[in-house]
Amino acid sequence: MNIDAFLQTFARFGIHLGLETSQALMDALDNPQDEIPVIHVAGSNGKGSVCAYLSSILAEAGYRVGRYTSPHLVSWTERICINGKPIAESDLWNTLQAVNAAIPIGVQPTQFEVFTAAMWLYFAEQEVDIAVVEVGLGGRLDATNVVDEPLLTIITSISLEHTERLGDTLEKIAAEKAGILKKDCPAIIGKMPEEASAVITRRAYELYCPTFYPAPAKPLGQGWAAYEGFEWFEIDDEGVALVPRTLTFEMPLPGEVQLNNVSLAIAAMLLLRHDSWEITDEAITAGIAKTQWLGRLQWHSWQGHKILIDGAHNSDSAKNLRAFVDRQPVRQIHWVMGMLSTKNHQEMFEYLLRSGDSLYLVPVPGHSSADLAALVTLAKTVCPGLERVWVFDDVQKGLQAATDNTQFQELVVLCGSLYLLGHFFAQEGIPKT
Repeated sequence: MNIDAFLQTFARFGIHLGLETSQALMDALDNPQDEIPVIHVAGSNGKGSVCAYLSSILAEAGYRVGRYTSPHLVSWTERICINGKPIAESDLWNTLQAVNAAIPIGVQPTQFEVFTAAMWLYFAEQEVDIAVVEVGLGGRLDATNVVDEPLLTIITSISLEHTERLGDTLEKIAAEKAGILKKDCPAIIGKMPEEASAVITRRAYELYCPTFYPAPAKPLGQGWAAYEGFEWFEIDDEGVALVPRTLTFEMPLPGEVQLNNVSLAIAAMLLLRHDSWEITDEAITAGIAKTQWLGRLQWHSWQGHKILIDGAHNSDSAKNLRAFVDRQPVRQIHWVMGMLSTKNHQEMFEYLLRSGDSLYLVPVPGHSSADLAALVTLAKTVCPGLERVWVFDDVQKGLQAATDNTQFQELVVLCGSLYLLGHFFAQEGIPKT
C-alpha cells in the first residue's frame, strides 16, 4: 500500500481544467456528490482558513462534517477529513482503488481528478451530514465543480495567480472563480478589488443568486473580534427580514486577513440557520475558537528559537505576512524562503524585503523549485539594502544560519511555499503521529 506511488501514476496526465473527465468518473461511481449537502469555497487566498472555520463550527453544532482541502502539507490523508480527523491511510487506499476500478475505458483522469473522486465517494459512504469543499484551481473547470446544487458558495478573495491557466487580469480570474456560482444558490463574497467584484456580482445577478457581502469582523484587542451583520428571517412569501446580529468571539488564527475570512464563515452559518440548520451562537463562537489551520502565521519553537511560519506564496499572502510582522516588536527580519519556479518572485520580494533584512534562500524539495542563483540577483536588485543574501541546500541549514545570526528584537520567518512548509513539518514530525 503505497499511496504516493499509486497517485504518481496519474501525475503524468498533468493538470487538466475541464469537467468532462470528472463527470465521467462521477457517473461511473453513481454520482456520490449528489448525495451530499455541499458548501463550495473558491478564491485566491483564504479558502483553506474559511473551510477550517466552517468545518469546526459545524462539528461543534453536532454535525458530521467532511472537509476537502489542498494541497496537503505532510500527508495525502490531510486533504480528506471528517470532523477534523484525517482519513485513515487504509481507508484512503481502498477508496482510491475503488475509483481506479471505476475509471471508464479510454478516460485518463489526472491525479487531482482521481483524488477528488475519492473524496466524493468516501464522504458519501461515510454519510456525512455536510461537506465543505475547497476548489483546487480556479473554479469553473475545477474537478470539484461537479456538484449541481450546493447549499451555498463562497468566494473569498481575488488576486493575480496561476495567470498561465486562469487569465492575466483580475477580471478573467474572477470569471473563473465565479464558475462555482449556481442558479438560485446563495453566494457569499469576500473583500476583493472592485473590478473582480463587478464580474462576480454580474454573474450572480445572471444566475439569480442571493448575494451577500459581509464586512470583515472588527478587532477588539487581546485576540478577540466582533462580527456585526444581519440574520435573515422569513416574513412571508414576499421576502425576508434583516435583523442585526452581533457576535463576539476569540480569534484563534492571527493576521488581519482572518477578520475577512471569519466573517465569511459566520455569514454562511447564519444563512444555513435561516435554512433550518441547527447552529447556535454558542456553536459559532466555540467552533471559531477551536479552529486550527497549520502553517498560517504560526509561531513555532525550533531548537530553542521562536520562529514564525507562514505559507505565503503569492503577492496577496506576502502582503498580509509583511503587515503582520510589521506589527511585531522587531527591528529586522531574517527571511528563510523557498519558492516554486512558477511564482512571481519579484512581487514576493517587493512585498516582503526591507533594507536591513537578511535573506536565506533554500530549495523546495520534490517540486519545480526556483533557480536560487537567479533569486539572489533578483533580491539584491529589488532590495539593495539587504544585510545579507545566502543560499543553502536544505531548509534546516538555512534556519540554522538565520537563528545563529539573530540578535535582540530580530525575527526569523520561514515562508515562500506551502510545499516547503510541508517538507519542514515532515522533518519536524508535525503533525505528531
